[in-house]
This record gives sequence, structure tokens and C-alpha cells, in this order.
Amino acid sequence: MADHEEDDLAMALRLSMEEHESPEPKRSKPGETSGAGGDTPMEEAPEVRNRRMVRETMAAAAEKRMAMLTNSAVIPLKSVENAKDLKIKGLESEVKDKGVNLVTGKGIGGLLGMTLSVVDANQLFSMIFGNSLSKDVLAQWSNQGIRFSDDPETSMGLVQHEGGPCGVLAAIQAFVFKYLLFSPEESGDVVPNISSSSNMRRGPSNEYVAAEMFSSLSEEKKKRALVRSMSEILFLCGNNKRAVIASLNIIEGELLESANGSEDEVIARALEGLSVESGFDLQKVLRINIWSSRSSALQKLEAMLPVFRSRMGALLFLISALLSRGLNNVQDDRDDPSLPLVTAPFGHASQEIVNLLLSGNAMANVFDGKIDLGGGMFVKGISTTVEVGFLTIMESLNYCKVGQYLKCPKWPIWVVGSESHYTVLFALDTKVQEENEFECRESQIRRAFDAQDQSGGGGFITVEGFHQVVKQMNINIPPAKIEHLCSTGFIVWSEFWQVLLDLDKSLGGVKDSTGSMGKKVFDLYHFNGIAKSISNGSQLVSENDSPIQRPRLTKLRVSVPPRWTPEEFMSDVPVGLGTNESAATEVSKPQHAPLVDCIRTRWARAVCNWEGDAPSIV
Repeated sequence: MADHEEDDLAMALRLSMEEHESPEPKRSKPGETSGAGGDTPMEEAPEVRNRRMVRETMAAAAEKRMAMLTNSAVIPLKSVENAKDLKIKGLESEVKDKGVNLVTGKGIGGLLGMTLSVVDANQLFSMIFGNSLSKDVLAQWSNQGIRFSDDPETSMGLVQHEGGPCGVLAAIQAFVFKYLLFSPEESGDVVPNISSSSNMRRGPSNEYVAAEMFSSLSEEKKKRALVRSMSEILFLCGNNKRAVIASLNIIEGELLESANGSEDEVIARALEGLSVESGFDLQKVLRINIWSSRSSALQKLEAMLPVFRSRMGALLFLISALLSRGLNNVQDDRDDPSLPLVTAPFGHASQEIVNLLLSGNAMANVFDGKIDLGGGMFVKGISTTVEVGFLTIMESLNYCKVGQYLKCPKWPIWVVGSESHYTVLFALDTKVQEENEFECRESQIRRAFDAQDQSGGGGFITVEGFHQVVKQMNINIPPAKIEHLCSTGFIVWSEFWQVLLDLDKSLGGVKDSTGSMGKKVFDLYHFNGIAKSISNGSQLVSENDSPIQRPRLTKLRVSVPPRWTPEEFMSDVPVGLGTNESAATEVSKPQHAPLVDCIRTRWARAVCNWEGDAPSIV
């Protein structure tokens, strides 16, 4: 009986909120009109009438008990499970000695959760959107779910239909690829024979896509990878101690269980007319749960997947990440906390959002560590190794410098930033980040040289130090060249390295008689989640001549010359498109696109080839 009372109370509270507190009425459906005082419309569709009658019946039953149950809607903080985890910096000044309003009705996966204070809700909303909110920007962020593409060729990717939340989707996508390709915990999640998955076929737009690469992935495996990715990101934001999961109080578990249609359809109907245009609007509908247990958080996220698939999904996940970090902590991370996290005028996710989701800190910069500006002022960058990394076209334009933490992540997966969009680049083989034989030799000799450098990083050593390096590295340099190098009393690295380039490997140098000199050839894949028009040859795909709308997955063949080769070394060298370079028969000249410039910030002077349309980072 108590459960029914609590359920009815939750429904009554929601209905009361909708009827008396909503600043704007819900959108009218076709065939419906609003009568004065809530009169029944002259004509109602059967399903509209049934829904209204169910709501009115439940509300009437609940209202009879609201008076005696009102006190149970406010529960002291100390009685909430895991209450110690509520002390999140930024949530109403660490929620000291304060009760938290709870909605006791059972929602998806458990309690609907706690409310934010009006102060916190206003701060959260202003932090995301600022004080001059554009209707178009709000629409972009209020109409983007976290859902996989329906297209078979890109079914492992999250699809985006409008600009704006791509930074959130791309970060989640990068972690999804991590779990699908390199899952260290469940071998069943790893695509079998992924390193040799090379079956490529021509897609509708004359591009190569990995048709067989993810074909073995079931919906369950994709769902598990998504849930684990979301959980990892939120705990990363919560300093690996907690995860805050945001939901909406207008979606009840009983509503889903009793209504006709799929969960997605029911939630979509429940969200009809919902408009969040201020912190006050947000405070009314937002509910949060805080978890210190990873297993419990995983269960909650899995239960809430229908909510995250809904049109509010991307925004709810961003809110979850911000609250997991703590609002004050987020502001402390940033260089200019007065600016909104969603950038004007087009509503793109800022670098702070992307860095928060990739590293757990909302820094505005992508370099390593921090820069001392003097006077006790610092500009903060990334301070730790990350699981998945970041590359940007802005570095190739000399607007920034991505540090090694983001450029060389644990797994070969990178979010790629352009001026207005975020996409994902990844490799199937972790060896793409490893040094080859010649690069290892260079690194070894350079470390030995630097160990003798007493100039404070000036790049030169004494004659005595030089002889120690030569002995330590087993380098056999002809006496005439040694005499020339030592003639000035100190040895400069550039001159020493040039001698090694001309010295055969058998003598301890790095000269390669084959001419390849350590060239690396490997494959990368680029995923752009935004659904764009894809032609299907001359065949019309619908009676309205509408092209297919789907994301794109493109394979790139990458050839990287060693750092010490002449600039013209790769200028006329074709690159094989096959997975086995020696067996490749199809070659073409190097191609260029903005994505290539991003790749070259990671692999200098890389040459790329692809089949069909150029990969797009916008």
C-alpha cells in the first residue's frame, strides 16, 4: 500500500508541476484544443482521451493522500544512502547541514533522485548556456539523443542530426571504440581478429567503409560498451570516487510499464512540450542520483538508456559530467569562468567540455602541465595520461600546441577537433603509436647525448662527453669525422646526427641501404557521426528523391617517413591501399584534406590515401 501511495504522490507532484508551474504550455497536438479551465475538448482522439483519463484518475487518488504524505517528500540528508558522496563542491556549498528534496516515486532504475537548489540550477544553466541564450542553440542541445546509427555500415557509431552537442557525442564515441576494440575486461566485447579485419567494400558514396569490421557486434555488446563508456567518463569527472547521473522527474517507471508502445515512444510522448529555457525550468524537472559504487552506477545507466536515447540525452549526460566534477571545481578549472561552456553563436561544445570528458578536468587548454604567467598566475593544461586522446586542425594552423598527454593516449583513439565540429579517428592496431627500429635507435642515442649535455638543454656536449656517448652506444665513427666533430671543443647534436645518418647500421649509425629508412605504413579509420546526405549512384532512394542520411566511416592508408628523411622523400611515393603493403597492387598519389593536417600533428609529414570522397571533419 505504501508503494502505491508513494507512486501516486510522485505522479501528483508531476501533474501539479505541469499544471501550475510550467512557464509555457505544452504544444497542442493535431486535433486538440485547449478549453478554458481545462474543459474536455470537443473532439479527442481515443489515445489522447485514454491518457488524459489515466492521468486524472491517478492524480485524484494521489491528491487524497497528499496532505499526510507531504512530510515524507522531504528526507534529511543523513537518511539518504551514500549521503557522504553528496559533498560535491559546487552543489549548494557542499550541501552542509541541509535536507535534500527527494521524489519518492520509483523512476527508471530506482529513485528519481534529489533536486538541485534554485541557486545551483541557475548556476548550472548559466554555466552551460550563458545569459543570452539563443533559441536555436537551445533547440540543438534539447533535441540530441545518445543513440547508435540505424545504418548497417555505421551501426557501431553514435549518430548526430544537428550541430552543437558533437563534442559530447564524439567523446563518448571515442570511449565506445575503446571498449569495442580494446576491452581489457571482457574478451567477448572485442571484435574478433580485429587487427586483420580488412574486408572493405565500396559504399553508396564511392567511399571505402569497414563493412565487416563491426558486423559481429550484437546490440547487447554495443549497449554494454556504451554503458561502460558513460560510467568511466562520469567517474573520471568525479575523481574516480563518484558519479552523478541526471534524469528527469517527468518520466516514471510505471508510466513505461503500463503504457502502450516502446520505451522510446513513451518517453518521447512524455517529453512533448518540455522546454528548459532557464535555471528555474531546469530545477523543476532535473533529478540527480549520486553513486560511489561502479556496479550500481552501471546498473542505473543501463536502466536509463531509454532516457539517454531521448532528445534530452546529450544535455543530460553533459549535466551529469558537470555535477560529477562539481560546479565550483569546473569553474576553478577554467581560464575564464564567465564564458558559457556552449560557445556562441553556433552552440558548439567548448574545449572545456571535451577536456572534461576526456581527462576529468574542464581545462580550456590542450598543452601539458601549466604555464606560469608570473605574479602567481597560471594557465592550466592537461596534467595526466588519458585513455583516449585529442588532435585538432587548430594546431596545424599554429593556434595551439597539443601536448603529449592528449597526442599519445593509452589507446590509439583520438577526438578530432575542427573549427566547428568534433569527429573521431582510431586505429585497430596499438602498434601505430610504437617507435620502429630506427626511431628507437634515435631515441636511445638522443637520451645518451642529453645525459652528457651540461648546457641546460642547449644541444651540445663536451669532447669528453661525446666519447662517452660513442662508447656507450657502440658507434664506430671514422677517425677523420671524429676529428672534424671535435675540432671546436664541443659537439652539436645536429652535426652529430648528420654523421649518424651517413653511417651504416652495422657501424652503429642509422643509414638504411634499402632507402625506406624506417618508413611506417598503417591504417587509420575516421568516423563522422553527423548524418549527412549520401548519394546512392543514379538510383533514387525514395519517391521524393531524398538522399540517404547517415554517418560516415572512412579508411585511410597512412605512410610516415622517418623524422630525419629529406622533405622531398615522400613527394612522389605512392601508397598502397591494401592491408599488406608488399602485396598491394592498387596505388595512388597522396591525397589531401583537412583531416590529413590533423594527422600530421601526430605523425609529421604523413601521407594519406583513401578511396572515394575525402573524409570530412565538419
